Amino acid sequence: MKLLHVDSSVMGTNSVSRQLTAEVVAEWQRKQPATRVDYLDLAVDAPNHFSADALGIKTGGQASPTEAQVRENAVSERLVSQFLEADVIVVGAPLYNFSVPTQLKAWIDRLAQAGRTFKYTDKGPVGLAGGKTVIVVSTRGGVYSNSDGGQAMEHQESYLKVVFGFFGITDVRFVRAEGVAMGDAPKAAALSAARTDIVATAGEAANQSPAKLAA
Repeated sequence: MKLLHVDSSVMGTNSVSRQLTAEVVAEWQRKQPATRVDYLDLAVDAPNHFSADALGIKTGGQASPTEAQVRENAVSERLVSQFLEADVIVVGAPLYNFSVPTQLKAWIDRLAQAGRTFKYTDKGPVGLAGGKTVIVVSTRGGVYSNSDGGQAMEHQESYLKVVFGFFGITDVRFVRAEGVAMGDAPKAAALSAARTDIVATAGEAANQSPAKLAA
């Protein structure tokens, strides 16, 4: 079994999402010690924002690709291949300005490739990356989950659930820590709740994984 661990926070060692994704991976490995882990730090190794060069080879229309198109296509292929090879993906997704970090969005834009993670049919799009488990660590400075107004403002968890679903992934789970910028006591409570959720969420997912069932 292969697990892809993805961080996107720009906060380095001060990042709550990085701290919690590491704990999710550790809990998974505790349940599934044979799991191989591949790590991607999007704050350090972020792909360029999606551009015409990144799309050029896919659309064709010219005799030969440019150097920029070849370079950007190689980045896209590396990232989508890494994603498709993983059985489990753990994603650190802090809430930045009501959405996900641009680095995380740039990664997702590279994954969204027709013929690789989805395809179009006469009945609409069909995901091609099913059978995976995605665990998203969602961190937020404020509290958004317990009011209609807050839920309307967040485009973080809602976006990730939709886009991974578009890829055909139905097992998308969230570990949430919110209110982490509201003072020491709220932050401590948020981390405590998230850690309880990690044991339940990652532990349950690992126990249900195909490798576990086949053991």
